[in-house]
Amino acid sequence: MNFISDILQYNYLSNALIACVLSGITCGIIGTYIVARRMVFLCGGITHASFGGLGIAFYFGANPIFGATVFAVLSALGIEWSNSRSKIRPDSAIGMVWGIGMAIGAFFIALRPGYTSGDMANFLFGSIITVTEGDIIALAILSALLIVGAILWHRPIMFAAFDRNFAEASGVPVKFIHYTMAVVTAITIVLSIRTMGIVLLISLLTMPVVTANLLSKDYKKIIPIAVVVAVIGGVTGIALSYHAEVPSGPAIIFMLTMLFLTIKLLSLWVKHSKRTKARAAKA
Repeated sequence: MNFISDILQYNYLSNALIACVLSGITCGIIGTYIVARRMVFLCGGITHASFGGLGIAFYFGANPIFGATVFAVLSALGIEWSNSRSKIRPDSAIGMVWGIGMAIGAFFIALRPGYTSGDMANFLFGSIITVTEGDIIALAILSALLIVGAILWHRPIMFAAFDRNFAEASGVPVKFIHYTMAVVTAITIVLSIRTMGIVLLISLLTMPVVTANLLSKDYKKIIPIAVVVAVIGGVTGIALSYHAEVPSGPAIIFMLTMLFLTIKLLSLWVKHSKRTKARAAKA
């Protein structure tokens, strides 16, 4: 009850709660596309590459999220271009971007006058007190756009994700979809950094979808289920973070893991029960 009353009293807690709900919506929708296209590792590269822009902006006193967005978008477009042109193997390009981004970010943050280890930890593992009203507005706009996009254009998007060659032969603008989704994915990643942290953000993009896949194999159902799982994990994780005084990122991942294990065990129990009943009926 203290957590609920404190939400109404302290703006940073209410901002964190709203940000978790909105991040759950955005990551649930984008995560479904990411998993379907098997680009989880690519998202890890984009996430860690954004740390380079964050560090540079932090050093020059600019908005860290703006710097991270620039780096993330450029990295996403660069990796997508490299993948389509086959100039560099995708895994090699991702590994290079991943390491370079982290190195640049750590370098510039360390050079900043008055640097402390907490400056880096807040962005690496998330911190509920860093969420601003500007972050919430940006997440709200992105959430609204993604919801509209998921309703209107989910068929061609998933068509391009599952079978690129056949989609191109059918007249689907595959390149445009892939580049657009790369940019949207980068923006989604950056806007969720304050809550989740760079190190653990990739889990918020994948774990809700994997959990939803235990309950349904239908893409239309996986999206809303993944959103609900992500939101529940985010809200309960924020509550755990507040009470246990731990970074929000690890707390959210812990709750998502508990949700996954619970649903997995329940699904196994249901299957076992059906088999037992089937054997009893045959006997």
